[in-house]
Amino acid sequence: MVFLLLAIALLFTCSALAETDRLPDGTYSAVFKTDSGMFRVSEALGNRGVLTVKDGQMMIHVSLNSKKILNLFPGTAEEAKKEGAALLMPTEDEVTYEDGYTETVYGFDVPVPFLNLEFDLALIGTKGKWYDHKVSVSEPLPLDESK
Repeated sequence: MVFLLLAIALLFTCSALAETDRLPDGTYSAVFKTDSGMFRVSEALGNRGVLTVKDGQMMIHVSLNSKKILNLFPGTAEEAKKEGAALLMPTEDEVTYEDGYTETVYGFDVPVPFLNLEFDLALIGTKGKWYDHKVSVSEPLPLDESK
């Protein structure tokens, strides 16, 4: 019984956190954190992506560090393997490092269910195997759209 009460309290706390972290419509720079050093935003971008909020829905575009991740899936690897799973397709993004070197990497538009809490994001790479990961999006800063 105590465990049930704790689970309910945790659920309400997470829901309240997610609700209070809603942003007004706009474009932001935000930190995209993963649980793996092999799956990360290009170091040229300082772990940040572009978060777009429209009608309460959030999507972050992240440019990864290579072209070795072929698809992402908002959920678990097991769910991604199911017939009809809607995979996230890559874009080709150009990133420029501090020394001026430019590289083309894959980028992805990832749906963000909430800020500051981890969520599931599976990936498949060039080896053809799905992997489970936890990611989070935090520290949104408004982008100046006049540039």
